[in-house]
Amino acid sequence: MSRRAYLLDTSAIITFLEDEEGADRVKAIVRGEKTFLPFPVLLEIYYISCQEQSEAIADWRYALLKQWPVTILWGADEPTILTAGRFKAYNRVSLADALIAAFAHRYRAILVHKDPEMEALSGLVRQEILPYK
Repeated sequence: MSRRAYLLDTSAIITFLEDEEGADRVKAIVRGEKTFLPFPVLLEIYYISCQEQSEAIADWRYALLKQWPVTILWGADEPTILTAGRFKAYNRVSLADALIAAFAHRYRAILVHKDPEMEALSGLVRQEILPYK
């Protein structure tokens, strides 16, 4: 039996780190499924943690995520960039969300999030929506 592929959005990582409702689901995905983590998520986790917590916590969270059994996507190829451009051009999403969703589309992964903005892409990218606050 092959595992499904999942891609974690920044909101899914924050759900886990802050032990919000849905944290157990994120943990189960990371432990049992093929999981992708694109570089914009690492960037967002780092700067949000710096802004809201401290640079020390941001460093700790970044190091923690790099130890997870996931595939980190460090770069974007041309198809991913063009898909992100189309997502951004035709939908009301941020540049980071367009890029994250494009990675999910490119790797045929289920995008795991709890970001209402991502729902604009529901017909374009498979999604698993975690419980909203």
